[in-house]
Amino acid sequence: MVVATDSMKNTVYIMAKQNPVTPPELFASIVGTHFIDSYPHLTAAHISVITHRWTRMTIDGKPHPHSFYRDGAETRNVEAVARKGKGIDIRSGIAGLLVLKSTGSQFHGFVRDEFTTLPEVWDRILSTDVDAGWSWKTFPDIAAVTAAVPKFDKAFADARNITMKTFAEEDSPSVQNTMYKMCEYIMAAVPEVENVDYSLPNKHYFEIGTFFWSFFLRIEANS
Repeated sequence: MVVATDSMKNTVYIMAKQNPVTPPELFASIVGTHFIDSYPHLTAAHISVITHRWTRMTIDGKPHPHSFYRDGAETRNVEAVARKGKGIDIRSGIAGLLVLKSTGSQFHGFVRDEFTTLPEVWDRILSTDVDAGWSWKTFPDIAAVTAAVPKFDKAFADARNITMKTFAEEDSPSVQNTMYKMCEYIMAAVPEVENVDYSLPNKHYFEIGTFFWSFFLRIEANS
């Protein structure tokens, strides 16, 4: 009853040859649907797609026809789950988007107890690795995913722009407050999305040096 890893690998290559690979939401749905349709004993297929940023090289002032470079660590992530008789669930997201602003952030008035040592600040550097995701309302079948193709790229662009604009322009009272606003803005921009979540770990920078302190902040907004 086991589907060989070799079969899975070759299936992905063949599906990529026979079908569009963009947007990744569609390709993940195509692969997932293939597995549950091809193997009667499978009830669900979980597919993950990670898209890395590549930028065309500019050589002597002109775009090079076939050379590229990796444009940062940011990725576009998609997870699709195709369930037999229950449709396709898709989660899209952004990961590894490193952002920093040198002012326009504060944190004061928070709860203090006997273990609190953090001082209140009214102006600080704010930096974080953005990890954001938005889950779409369940698609009944691959035809419905195909019909929604124009919405996937737009939703990604909207979410990325909302993230950077809100981060840059808001005089942030707290990371939690800022990420919650981002969730609300994305849900307003993309009505087909059911929920949005953000993880914004703090990356602290000081004059004497730099260190990374990660503390997991996660906020979800549901429609």
